[in-house]
Amino acid sequence: MEDKIKNNYSQIAKEKHPKPPLVKNVLTAFFVGGFVCLIGQAVQNLYIYFGFSPEDAQDPTVATMIFIAALLTGLGVFDKIAKFAGAGTAIPITGFANSVTSSALEFKREGFVHGVASKMFVLAGSVIVYGVVTAFFIGLISAII
Repeated sequence: MEDKIKNNYSQIAKEKHPKPPLVKNVLTAFFVGGFVCLIGQAVQNLYIYFGFSPEDAQDPTVATMIFIAALLTGLGVFDKIAKFAGAGTAIPITGFANSVTSSALEFKREGFVHGVASKMFVLAGSVIVYGVVTAFFIGLISAII
């Protein structure tokens, strides 16, 4: 009897749950993500204009995009953009900067050591660990070959 009620409830809930606007969400994520990439390319072109080689302009471009995303997170703007854009803001660098900054802001009331420093990488810690380990093994394979 209890299973029948659960199944009936699940069926009713599924019928009443609105369907997400999939095409709109995909297009919004695509265009916002593309716009973020366009901003990154403009920043890189600005560094190239000021005398960096295209290869040397990559590092300050990444740092600038991280700074912009962290600043927008601190000002509360990034969350509004992410709410509108969905996955379009999950581009690795800006999404990573947002996760680190938002964790730091959330736990700042617990102090710098036990709050900010220890909780800052709660969301991003696994990305850092696996990124470093993967980079190590790729570098090792590259050195052997």
